[in-house]
Amino acid sequence: MNGQAQSHYEPRWPVVLAILAVILLLIMLPERIRLLPIWAPYVLGFAVLVPISVVGLTAPKPLWLRVERTFTLFFVVVAGGLTLVDLARVIGEMVYRSAQVGGLQLLTSSIAVWVTNVLMFSMLYWQIDRGGPEARLNDAGTRPDWLFPQEEAPAEDVPKGWQPAFVDYVYLGYSTATAFSTTDAVPLTPRAKLLMMLESTISMMTIVIVASRAINILGN
Repeated sequence: MNGQAQSHYEPRWPVVLAILAVILLLIMLPERIRLLPIWAPYVLGFAVLVPISVVGLTAPKPLWLRVERTFTLFFVVVAGGLTLVDLARVIGEMVYRSAQVGGLQLLTSSIAVWVTNVLMFSMLYWQIDRGGPEARLNDAGTRPDWLFPQEEAPAEDVPKGWQPAFVDYVYLGYSTATAFSTTDAVPLTPRAKLLMMLESTISMMTIVIVASRAINILGN
């Protein structure tokens, strides 16, 4: 990116909604499952929402885009790490204190971990693919990490100048977490394949180990 504001930029409100959802899910986890105190997600969310709001409410300048990218990736790493720890704690509670953990608690915890996993990877995909949202819109990005079906469709079937937006990466994250494989966009780079493998592994552990156990308890 050069020192001037980008001529095209992507609206940020879908990303803000995703971040708020992640904060809410981290707060809703049972106290015995949470690693950090209940105020920590608020601080984490505030730190990432400030630069995103500045970018969304003003013509984004390279400095704020770099700040937003740094804080978004930091948010993804921290919240993603917390999700892994929370998943490990849920499994630990299920294995070592099964008599003290109810099926409803396990089910709600597994849903929170699963949704957080989807949103975290969606934000990560959105930020790294082709250099980020503004780089994609202004044709200033690097080579693509994913090939979307719109890019191979006839020109008359796709809006002119189409580029993947946040909702496309949410669908990519959702389909990876549900099908454990690519169903829409095709990964083109090693990092894209490794990230999708990691996301699907976390999702599979959450569904197969925790959610299935919760449903079994509730069924009995």
